[in-house]
Amino acid sequence: MTKNSSTIGHIACFAAYAIFGFNIIVCKDLTSGNIVSPMALFCIRSIGAGLIFWIISLFIPTEKVEKHDYFKIFAASILGFFLTQITFLMAISEITPMDCSIVSSMSPIYTMFIAAIVLREPITLKKAGGVLLSFAGIIYLILNSTRSTSGVAESSAMGIALMVINSICFSLYLGMFKPTITKYSVITFMKWIFLFSTVVSLPFSWNEILTIDYCMLPSSFIGELIFLIICATFITYFLIPIGQKNIRPTLVSMYSYVQPIIAIAISIYIGMDSLSWQKIVAATTVFAGVVLVSFSRAAKSTLTTK
Repeated sequence: MTKNSSTIGHIACFAAYAIFGFNIIVCKDLTSGNIVSPMALFCIRSIGAGLIFWIISLFIPTEKVEKHDYFKIFAASILGFFLTQITFLMAISEITPMDCSIVSSMSPIYTMFIAAIVLREPITLKKAGGVLLSFAGIIYLILNSTRSTSGVAESSAMGIALMVINSICFSLYLGMFKPTITKYSVITFMKWIFLFSTVVSLPFSWNEILTIDYCMLPSSFIGELIFLIICATFITYFLIPIGQKNIRPTLVSMYSYVQPIIAIAISIYIGMDSLSWQKIVAATTVFAGVVLVSFSRAAKSTLTTK
């Protein structure tokens, strides 16, 4: 792997997770008015981004996908997009942007477990301690998920649980499908990802999509929907495979730390969330555990490359 390709991978991941940070706020707003259900919103998102990928594929050389890889791409679609995004859209109305970001920061730890199973990477005492510390932070957050007296809605246990599932699914996607992603171009891989996710979700949302009065939708809703389709879906899912091709899955997941910084700052600024000492304790505990795991991984990588 060249230095230039590694740099491209890092830039792609940083940009993708920065957009994801803004996307937490956008999706929170999109789902707050109950204008469109999470499944219909997911399907619209999948159709919109999928069309862009398929249109672009018409202007580049055709790439043949081997028959046995279609099942792998289908599995990647279910884990990396369908389950990841539907749990996110279902959770976002039940969780504050800050709590969402805290839970999402567990992704590198899930990736560590996946690496241990798939890549046979040993789990050291320091890694195990970091996992337990972060897990304690999540449990503390769940136990303190009540309604705030300040008027700002707090997270529900269901919302936090859905975000945990979201993070696990995306970590599985990052850790398991790099060989397939590396094998094909980003456009070829992603056009099939979105086609499969559309086919899976369409039967559950077809009637709603047909009955929505799109002309009566608020202009702000349309603008946020366009951002969701183009920026938070097409661009991010174009950039992440570039990162996966050029840097290790564990490094890709580490960029999830960009997401909470942006989401928390914006949500507090616009009054969508509030800062409490319980959340500070939970966030500090989670991040401390993640840092412990990261330093353990970094130390191991340094030793193995000498």
